[in-house]
This record gives sequence, C-alpha cells and structure tokens, in this order.
Amino acid sequence: MMRLATNEPVWDVEFDEKGRLTTPAAEDFLDQVLAEGVEDLFVFSHGWGTSKDKARALYDEMFPMIQQAANGLAGIGATGFAGIYWPSLWFPPTPATPPHTAAATQADGGAVVDLSAGTAALSGAEIAQSLAPGFADPAQQQMLAEIGQLIDQGEKAVGFNEAEGQKEERLQQIHQRLRTLVPRTPEGEVEDAGEGALLFAADPKMAYQAAAEAFGSAPPDSAAQGVGDWFHHAINGAKDTLRVLSYTIMKARAGDIGRTGLGPVLEALHARSPAVRVHLIGHSFGARLVSFALSGISAPEDSPVASLLLLQGAFSHWSFAHAKDNPFGRAGVLNAFTDRVRGPLVATYSVYDWAVGVWYPKASFLAQQDTQAETAGRWGGMGADGYQAVSPSEDRVMPPDGNTDYGLAPGTFYRVNAAGVINNVQAEPFAGAHSDIRKHPVAVLATHAAAAHA
Repeated sequence: MMRLATNEPVWDVEFDEKGRLTTPAAEDFLDQVLAEGVEDLFVFSHGWGTSKDKARALYDEMFPMIQQAANGLAGIGATGFAGIYWPSLWFPPTPATPPHTAAATQADGGAVVDLSAGTAALSGAEIAQSLAPGFADPAQQQMLAEIGQLIDQGEKAVGFNEAEGQKEERLQQIHQRLRTLVPRTPEGEVEDAGEGALLFAADPKMAYQAAAEAFGSAPPDSAAQGVGDWFHHAINGAKDTLRVLSYTIMKARAGDIGRTGLGPVLEALHARSPAVRVHLIGHSFGARLVSFALSGISAPEDSPVASLLLLQGAFSHWSFAHAKDNPFGRAGVLNAFTDRVRGPLVATYSVYDWAVGVWYPKASFLAQQDTQAETAGRWGGMGADGYQAVSPSEDRVMPPDGNTDYGLAPGTFYRVNAAGVINNVQAEPFAGAHSDIRKHPVAVLATHAAAAHA
C-alpha cells in the first residue's frame, strides 16, 4: 500500500491474464481497506497497450486530481484508491493518416475511406515482438513469432514468380496459426464478436485483402489492378488482421478479468465492509473490465458499487442495451447487471477519439455482410457515442473548465459528450484523443458520479 501526498491510501491491485489476483493477497487487501476506514474507494482500470509503469503514471496523475475534486463534496467520505493492473497488449506505433474531424463521426465498419492505419510500415517480427509480452504461455509467444516470420517471408517473396498455390499456402499457414490465438467468445456476447468474421474467415486470400482495404494498407479494389498485386495486399492485410487479433484478445481478456477477478473481490469487500462504496472507473478496454466486474457479483445486495464511469470505452455500445431497440434482437450481455450499480452509470465519448470512433468498428468490417448490416452503429464502440438503447438515459456535456452541476441521479445512464476536453490528437496519429483523459474535468465527473449514489 502507498499513500497520496494528502495521506489517502492507494493500492496496486494486479491480475494475471486468467483473472487471478496476484498482488496483494485478497485477504490483505480487504483487511487494509477496513483498517484504513475507507468510505469511498475509487477503483480505476487502465486500457490497452499499457505497461505497468505507464499505468502507474496514469494513476499517479489521476488519483490526486480525483481526491482534490472530491474534497468537501457532499456524499463522499474518507477516500481510498485502487489502481488495477492487467496484461494488455501493445501494438507498435504506426504512421497512421489522421482522419478529418468529420470522418471521425462517420466511421463505419464497411465503408472504405481515405484513411490508413499505417500497419503496412511494420514488419511481422516487430508486431510479434510487441504482442508477445502480453502472453504468459511460451507456446503462444512462439506461435506469434512464427506468424511474424511467415509474414516477413511472404513480403520477401513478393515480386517473385511463385505459383498461386504457394502464395495461398503461405496465407493458410499464417491463418491457421493466428486462429489458435483467438479467444473463445462467451455465450451471449454477440455484440462484441464481430471480429470473428475476419479471424475465422474460410478464405484468408480474400479476407486479408479486404482487411488491407478497410485499414488503408491497400487502396480500394487494388487487387484487381494487377495479377501480382493481390499477394502483396494480402500480406499487408495479415498485419492488419494481427491488429484485429490484438483488439479481440484485449477485449476478451478485460471481460474475463472483470468477471472472474475483480467482481468476486468486490463482492468479498462488501461482505467484509458493507459500508464501503466502490466507484468503478475504466479507460478504453479497462472500461470493459470494470463493466464486466458487475457480472461477477452474485446479486444486487452483494454489490458495493455506487457508480460506474467509462472513459472512452473500447467495447460495444450495445452491451447494456435492452432487447427492444438492440439491432442484435436481444438484450446486451450486461443488461441484467445494471442493478449492481447503486448510483449513476456514466460514459464519455468524443469525436476526436479515432481509436474507438474510426478504427474500432473496422475490426468487425467483414461482419457487415450479415443481414442487418444496414443498422447504424451495429459494431460501434462506447467511446464513439456512449450507451445505446438504455433506459432511463440522459445526455450531458463536459465543459472545458470542469465547472458544472451534472445533476446525476442513481439508476440513470448518462452519455457525456467530452469533445470539449478529450480532444488532443497531436500525440497519437492512430488513436487520436483516445487517451487524452488526464484532465481536471474528467476528475470532476468521476467525483460527481461518486457523490450521486443512492
């Protein structure tokens, strides 16, 4: 346990990729929260591509801001903080072509736009080396290395007079290995399973070329321009498919850790210290982690969760939806667990978040071929427009100075337009403002959500 400069306790809570709590021991954590007299515990989870050092830097910056914003706020007592650490995957930086602002609001998984994720600039080895530390299993690390080698061998073979069958065999070898790394989609998570259309495609020759077009690694219909072009585009598409795989693994892992790891710990905390209120905050795929923690709590009366704040969530905006207006024709996978939150459920979104607003839905682009492809935002993410098909719901705007009375109420979903704050796109040509959350107005929103508990 550490402490803020103002003496509030801070815990590092670390899970492995299977959702097992590795640090601290669960009993020690629960005993310490009780001993510290914490009344309001803020639990924050980082998102994708975040090392432990970077996660700690995020928490070191955000926790004091949240504490300052909470100071003297009615409804919040003695505070404590817990930073979640989990093994997310790091995809190498790419020289992406930044979209026009308008494009960020028009991104769908099927339309080809004049954008490039920049993936073609990477080698297969670079991608494999970046992803490998996110896997504890040496066999999976070896599989990634083999995929990287096959991609690089394929690039070297471009332009040589290989038979068509040899080229297709190279792609099959990549695809067969890649499929072994795809996590199983739990029952009921259909709204977050669109990438399967690419990752389990029967014909990688066509699927990888389509991936290259969708992510801008090849111009539209470029394979038809020359007999020899298709293989080069497919190899680049294999790199894009590895990016999609990293999305899928992180998304699945975040859900597993939330459901089987964090949720039971929170339930045990409530049993040990029923007066403690927990305020869940998650960024990117960390938003999925804290959301799925709700499904790991047995019943509403076993839950200590008093507020939920999703910062630029990288998972389906239909996850909490009721069946009536859900394009998937069924309730979202988390719809039945909203009663685990005794306060407001809040989600920010920003037009400047290119990771979620532009690229995220493209990971499910092949699934647009299904019969409901025309449904707007079928594969959209939470950080693009917030909760969809939920009730009761209201809209709010985050002001740049943070000075507002959000007027939040328990049991209500809030979509918070944060474009006036989460808008710095300079450092991230691929992700845009996706991670531009270390700001005072974000801390203010977290405390207003926390103070609105029942």
